[in-house]
Amino acid sequence: MMVTPLYAGLLGVWFLVLSVRVVQKRASGISLGDGGDPIMLRRIRGHANFTEYVPLCLLLIGVLELSRASVYVLHALGLMLLIGRLLHGWAFAFSEHFRFGRMWGTALTFLVLLLASLLCAWQGLRVLPLTF
Repeated sequence: MMVTPLYAGLLGVWFLVLSVRVVQKRASGISLGDGGDPIMLRRIRGHANFTEYVPLCLLLIGVLELSRASVYVLHALGLMLLIGRLLHGWAFAFSEHFRFGRMWGTALTFLVLLLASLLCAWQGLRVLPLTF
């Protein structure tokens, strides 16, 4: 595997940045939950949303890579995921006006999830025997 580790590593660094943003806000005295602070809530949700989507997307991309999918397809999926997560994370952890990043980050992430899922299903169907 050569493509998936690249995006996993880059996304891992971004996850650390999002984690640090939550920890920084916790230093203001919010030890658990969001403390009723809307900025803290946004940072927590941006961080949590990353953990909800990125692992499955990377797993699907990794399965495609192991099944010898086109390196161009793998990089396209990886770049879309990376850009989507950067936009989404920036909107939640660094921006006051987060509509653009949230919308496009979500759209790109969902597109990766859909395409990678369909490609994995297609790979699985291709190897099914035609007779029982």
